[in-house]
Amino acid sequence: MHVQIVLFDGFDPLDVIAPYEVLYAGGRATEGAVSVELACAQGPRDVISGTGGLVLRATAALDPKRADMILVPGASGRVGEPGEVPQEEAGAGEWKQDEFIPVLLGRTLTTELPTLLKQAMDDPDVTVAAVCGGSLVLAMAGLLEDRHATTHHMGLDLLDAAGAHAVSARVVDDGDLITGAGVTSGLDLGLYLLERAAGPRIAHAVEELFAYERRGTVWRAEGPTPASL
Repeated sequence: MHVQIVLFDGFDPLDVIAPYEVLYAGGRATEGAVSVELACAQGPRDVISGTGGLVLRATAALDPKRADMILVPGASGRVGEPGEVPQEEAGAGEWKQDEFIPVLLGRTLTTELPTLLKQAMDDPDVTVAAVCGGSLVLAMAGLLEDRHATTHHMGLDLLDAAGAHAVSARVVDDGDLITGAGVTSGLDLGLYLLERAAGPRIAHAVEELFAYERRGTVWRAEGPTPASL
């Protein structure tokens, strides 16, 4: 399984690094059966995160034909006070530090990223994953209609408004779409992706390496509907 993790201007570093480290360790544990790289819609380049100007380098162009899985992170920026709105529309202007998160996420729609993500989601051999606001990138691109997904708890209403079935769960498995909730859920998502690809013994070995136990039940649209509790 070859995984490309997407970088875009203003990305959240933890959304990227947590699953990257898990999957990289999984590659070592499987002697190369799992591989992971950082990719960008614009090709190889240095990409500035939304956290203190931290820079990571995308070493490859995002390419759904090369990847078995594409993972989309969220953005790091200002949440704002209740009722506070950005001074510019989402997607407008050039990137700058400490912007509102909706503006950062919206700006991804002005790049080739939505087209590449649609190619990935139209390909039954490619799995698309997202952490935190990465689900909102997919939703804003019109790619989550009638799909079950999760995101940061502050964005669940936006998922619903975009036509997705928002689920308040740590990780949601909707077949070839797998999403994680808040930022630290990137660890849980990465371990679950590793379990799906390489089996529970490999995922458990990485859990032990990182001294971390996966949190929460992975939600799937299976089984009886629960009665009110």
